[in-house]
Amino acid sequence: MAAVTRVYAARLAGMVVLGPDGESIGRVRDVVVSISIVRQQPRVLGLVVELLTRRRIFVPILRVTAIEPHAVTLTTGNVSLRRFSQRPGEVLALGQVLETRVRVDDPDLEQLAGLDVVVVDLGIEQTRTRDWVVTKVAVRPQRRLGRRSNVYAVDWQHVQGLTPSGLAMPDQGVAQLLEQFQGQRPVEVADAVRELPLKRRFEVVNALDDERLADVLQELPEDEQVAVLRQLKTDRAADVLEAMDPDDAADLLGAMAPADAEQFLRRMDPEDSKDVRRLLSHSPNTAGGLMTSEPVVLAPDTTVAEALARVRDPDLTPALASLVFVARPPTATPTGQYLGCVHLQRLLREPPAALVSGIVDTDLPSLRPEESLGPLTRYFAAYNLVCGPVVDEENHLLGAVSVDDVLDHLLPDDWRESEAIVVRGEKTS
Repeated sequence: MAAVTRVYAARLAGMVVLGPDGESIGRVRDVVVSISIVRQQPRVLGLVVELLTRRRIFVPILRVTAIEPHAVTLTTGNVSLRRFSQRPGEVLALGQVLETRVRVDDPDLEQLAGLDVVVVDLGIEQTRTRDWVVTKVAVRPQRRLGRRSNVYAVDWQHVQGLTPSGLAMPDQGVAQLLEQFQGQRPVEVADAVRELPLKRRFEVVNALDDERLADVLQELPEDEQVAVLRQLKTDRAADVLEAMDPDDAADLLGAMAPADAEQFLRRMDPEDSKDVRRLLSHSPNTAGGLMTSEPVVLAPDTTVAEALARVRDPDLTPALASLVFVARPPTATPTGQYLGCVHLQRLLREPPAALVSGIVDTDLPSLRPEESLGPLTRYFAAYNLVCGPVVDEENHLLGAVSVDDVLDHLLPDDWRESEAIVVRGEKTS
């Protein structure tokens, strides 16, 4: 298949990156260009490539041997696994340049004279020396009355404002950047957001709806969660905390000064803040501090069909869906008398009309809220579980601990940044 020497940067987003032998290395997530203070033609420095492990690395453009319609091929499969870190003078074509407001002084496009237009793409082209440079800037007049404007391809030298200071202007749009995040998991969006410059990161944060931001926030390191929360207006921060899982919201507020945490708790809905306050009353490295207060809890007269309908909830994690708990009313935590649990596999083997009270596992030991990390890990290993009940001395179900929450606290604080990478059977960090 013939390689191309001209392509638009957005066309590369998500494209597979292959080694010389056709082995998959990752996918293109952005294009790094140099934009200087003095007016020089922007050069393409390289690609931001996301490996299969989600780590994003930098691949110099000279390592690219071919850009084909459906893949980018490298000259070598040996690439630096150092996490991509943006340097001074480097600009992310998709992450920063798109939706920048600029002006056009092309005499052939008089209809754009004096208008604010936004960048929708960058056209890059390979030179005789194998370098890649920005030759075209695709722009669109700002939309009016919801109408979609025409897109114009302008020679780069006729575009004014494509400078470091122009990119630093406030209120840059993020619609096209958000489109790239559609369909991606929260952890993938979190990784992408962490790679953006602070200004651009906060623009994305402000544009995400509360539910989506809550999901993404839960995948960030605690210090970055706190930074994002403090950047939001207090009322919106409270809304985002309400949308988070109670245990994650408690972890986040627990990392803040008590006075700051109390400010947010007072703005939250009383029902939501009550659960979070209860979790904050436990030490963070205990079952009570790690548990979620919203597991699947059923009354004894619930049918198997109803139980299966509950665990089909797409908002449930696989761990929490693996086990349902049976308790006498009230079924909101803390519940009435805890009777036991039913494993998902058991539910799948029983008639739909059967009652969960007839298949309850009463032999599985429960966890106490004061259990520390050591006993917790032994509990999950001994009983081959990914979720376990937390019960108080009066036999009320308080919540459930899932194995992912335990792992999150066992791993080093910087595990999201320093995970090991495995490439062709070799492990490196």
